[in-house]
Amino acid sequence: MNSVKGNGKIVGFAIAIIVTLLTVGCRDEGEPIRSEGLGFDSWFPLHLGETVLQVQLAVTPEEKAKGLMFREKLAEDHGMLFAFQDPGPQRFWMRNTRIPLDIGYFSPDGVLKEIHAAQPFDESGCPSRSDNIKIVLELNQGAFRTAKQSPGAQLNLNDIAEALEKRGFSPEQFGIKKSQPPSEPSE
Repeated sequence: MNSVKGNGKIVGFAIAIIVTLLTVGCRDEGEPIRSEGLGFDSWFPLHLGETVLQVQLAVTPEEKAKGLMFREKLAEDHGMLFAFQDPGPQRFWMRNTRIPLDIGYFSPDGVLKEIHAAQPFDESGCPSRSDNIKIVLELNQGAFRTAKQSPGAQLNLNDIAEALEKRGFSPEQFGIKKSQPPSEPSE
């Protein structure tokens, strides 16, 4: 009798494992898988060419939808980086965004392709001309020019990979590999 009860527990456990695996396997591909990590409000260093910025990462659909909405200001050399799992055309708008922004569109290899000026509360959107955009960086309007960064500038993908890991996301979900030498800490 005890062996039957023991076998029932094993079968129940096996079914629970199978259901869990099926649930994870059927997860919406648009939603990145996340383990425990730092929150949306955390800041991370990001090298754009020789410029060092502090950025927050918008990774989940909810974070991307919120972006920089409702903020009164954005500190100099600060911004928000949006990471997408698949490259494609992007279109950003300024719903409930009070700060004039520059929107930088980057290719999957981290090369700046386009910069668009966006005005507060403008819901018409700033579409990318390229259909191969995987990373978007929002900075205060004029910040790319002030930092002498223009199309062709290179993001340090290691910085993005490390920030994703600290947020609890796998860089591989976003096709980002640690291939560049690590950034040197500033003194």
